[in-house]
Amino acid sequence: MSETYYGDQRPYAYDPYAEPEYFEGVLWRRVIAFLIDAVIIIAPIVVAAILIFVFGFITLGLGWYLYGLLSPAYVIWALAYTGLTLGGAQSSTIGMRTMGIEMRLWHGAPMYPLLAVLSIVLFWVSVSVLTPLVVIVGLFNARRRLLHDFVLGTVVTNTEERAASLRHYRR
Repeated sequence: MSETYYGDQRPYAYDPYAEPEYFEGVLWRRVIAFLIDAVIIIAPIVVAAILIFVFGFITLGLGWYLYGLLSPAYVIWALAYTGLTLGGAQSSTIGMRTMGIEMRLWHGAPMYPLLAVLSIVLFWVSVSVLTPLVVIVGLFNARRRLLHDFVLGTVVTNTEERAASLRHYRR
C-alpha cells in the first residue's frame, strides 16, 4: 500500500499504476464472491421455507402463515451478514475472503458495520435501477470500482497476501 503524501493531502491508499497487483483480477473475483455470498445468505432462508412447509402440514395449514416472515427475515439476515462480515475486522465477506479480496475506504481504512450495510443497500438499489451500468463502470476505471463504490468512497482490492504473491510472481 502506498504511503506517499503530497503536502497535507493524502492520495488514494492504493495506486493502480504504482501497485497494479492490488487490482489484478478484482472485478471477476468480486462477481464470484457475490455468488458465494448469495448462496450463504439464501441457504438458511430456503431451509426455513422447507421447515415452514412441513410445519404447515403438521398444523393443518396454520403454520404456512409463517411464510409472511420470510421476506423480513431475509432482509434482516442479509444486512446482519454484511454488517458483521464486511464491516468486521477483515473488511470482507466470506465470499470475498474465499476469493482473496477485501473492501476498504479510499484512503485504506477498514470498513465499519454501518458503511458495510449502506454499501449493500446502495448496491441493490443501483442494481435495481441501473442494472448493466453498475458492472460496466468497473470496466472503465483503473481501480475497478463499481458505481456504489464511487458514491461511498470505497475500493475493493486484493488482500495483502494475494497482492504479495502477485508481486512475487511478476519478478
